[in-house]
Amino acid sequence: ANPMSLINDELGILLLRVARNALSATLLGNQVRDTDPRLIGLSHHGVFVTLRRSEQLRGCIGTFSGDGELVDVVRNMATAALDDPRFSQYPVIASELPDIRIELSVLSPLERIESADLFEFGTHGVYLRCGRSTGCFLPEVGQDLGWDKETFLRELRSHKMGLAPDAWRSPDIEAFRFNVSKFVES
Repeated sequence: ANPMSLINDELGILLLRVARNALSATLLGNQVRDTDPRLIGLSHHGVFVTLRRSEQLRGCIGTFSGDGELVDVVRNMATAALDDPRFSQYPVIASELPDIRIELSVLSPLERIESADLFEFGTHGVYLRCGRSTGCFLPEVGQDLGWDKETFLRELRSHKMGLAPDAWRSPDIEAFRFNVSKFVES
């Protein structure tokens, strides 16, 4: 059985609400509401929270750690996404909140792959490690830009990791793939 199916749509909606409440608490000073008991004890292997304002990325932060309660990790990543260093010049502000759409990705365990191209483009996320340099793309990255698998890997290497674009072929690279249960605010 797929352990990811434990996070069904009902739980996904509750977790999106947790993320939304965390943003409101941080930007507006609202109280964080008590955790829904259905969200306690859920297993996970990492979480990414993405913030978009009419398709424009406004923040994306995640962790590959499965430590702690999923609900707490979602809360922490949502808050951290407000401080995404890529947007330090113009961070998300309170007046934007109504226009921000939250995307939540709950990760499966990382699965080591022999070669970085052994993943299903559009289905798997990819995490690459080379020495101290790491990079990760969620499954949906590049699809709206018309990327193919090769472009996906090239961009991951050069833009996210600062390495030569075709360096993903290097034997020093450790490559992992993962699945995602993704929930998006309607």
